[in-house]
Amino acid sequence: MLKRVFLAPDPGRTRLRFAARAVLGIGLAVVVCSLAGHSLVGAVTGGLAALLALFTVTDATVRGQAVTTALLPVVGLPVLAFAATLHDHPLARGLAFLAVVGAGVYARRWGPRGHSLGVFAFMTFFVAQFLHATTDRLPELYAAVLLSVLTASGVRFGLWCYERRLPPAPAPAAPGGTGLARVTTRQALQATAGAAFALVVGAAVSGERWYWAVGATWWIFVNTASRGETVVRGFRRVLGTVVGIGLGLLLVAPLHGAVVPTAALLTVCVFGIFYTAAVSYTWMMLWVTLLAELLYGLLGVFTPDLLALRFTETAVGTLGALLAVLLVLPVTTHATTDAWIRRALRCVHACTAEAAARLAGAPGIDPAPRVAELEQLLARVRLSVAPLVHPLNPMAGRRRRARRVLALLDDCAREIRGLVAVAADPEASHDARLAAACWRVESAVRALTGGDAPDLVVRPAHTPVTEPALAHLHGLEHALAELAGPLRTPPGSRLVGA
Repeated sequence: MLKRVFLAPDPGRTRLRFAARAVLGIGLAVVVCSLAGHSLVGAVTGGLAALLALFTVTDATVRGQAVTTALLPVVGLPVLAFAATLHDHPLARGLAFLAVVGAGVYARRWGPRGHSLGVFAFMTFFVAQFLHATTDRLPELYAAVLLSVLTASGVRFGLWCYERRLPPAPAPAAPGGTGLARVTTRQALQATAGAAFALVVGAAVSGERWYWAVGATWWIFVNTASRGETVVRGFRRVLGTVVGIGLGLLLVAPLHGAVVPTAALLTVCVFGIFYTAAVSYTWMMLWVTLLAELLYGLLGVFTPDLLALRFTETAVGTLGALLAVLLVLPVTTHATTDAWIRRALRCVHACTAEAAARLAGAPGIDPAPRVAELEQLLARVRLSVAPLVHPLNPMAGRRRRARRVLALLDDCAREIRGLVAVAADPEASHDARLAAACWRVESAVRALTGGDAPDLVVRPAHTPVTEPALAHLHGLEHALAELAGPLRTPPGSRLVGA
């Protein structure tokens, strides 16, 4: 886990810039709220709003990110008013929270924008519970949210918009379908059921901090698409919470809410959340837990008993999520993995065809965006296969098989990147053998995705190749041929099946 965080590749230092910009944007938002005369509660609300504006908005283009950011208060402020109005009505408040959970998850069907707005709506309701917001505080909280989102937007789109110099990396569209066949519909029902369990049991454990259990259920469902992914994410959430609680006892308790050292540690936590989010959910949850403890220290309510209660509520929320994905319209790990692997292989073929066309001199062909798409698809494959390769998976044979598939898909991606780099060279020449090699790649992909019989996977001859493009194509052929073994399953079974 340490290696994954500190030695993980960071091309272009994107994660580093992402985290550093977050520290700057959130810090400025808190300063602006303080200069505007807001109380500690208002400053905390503003800081959390800025954090969400910088963290959750993931549209492919800068323009799309700006539109989504502008819509955040449109969604969040009515939810904040709703939560404050229902503060003294526990039954209505709980039902409203469940409605926000279901709507927030269902909104993912509209892509990154729907996901961002759904997360912001949920977290606005959650923060209202965290700060015990009532209607008399609404003017201050409204102003804090608006000021903070504006400040964060100024940093993101004006002061430090490094995305303008990067090619857009579109997120792959979620699998389609209608009705209960749509994954987002099933997940919305699962999340609502899990949150209902967490709300009831969490309220029985603590009538004051019950929302922690609902929050644990919600965040376990974020960025998951199958029951296996949800189980692994639940395990990682509990692990990160436990480690964060331990650090809280060591670091937060001795501070007794002192402003300067607490602010310094909050800065470290914000950086840690943003820097580790892409590579380790466990580490991200560690920083989130520590940040929550520091905020409770500032508010003067931090105690060891509170940490024990947080662990209990997190366990309740995790149990609610696990029961929901296992019992309510489950989405199997194998079905999800199967779909993402097929899409990645089809993207491999599209990259190969476009690179070959570029080498042949076809005008207007640029395979570079396909490489970015392939990286996104492989990230989804890794997330989907994570339950199969997890050390706690008792089926060692399936674990080895899934790891072999991931290694060979990484080999395919490496050869594709090399091929596209060669094709981008204006001095690269077209070789007639490229067409034959591309046809073999196409045949292999069709075989692996069910378009033809498995016998169509061709193993190229082991002959020396001096042309760089052909060398990458032959390497790609070998990787696809090797994939035929772990992916070939009996008729009617799944791609990475038993």
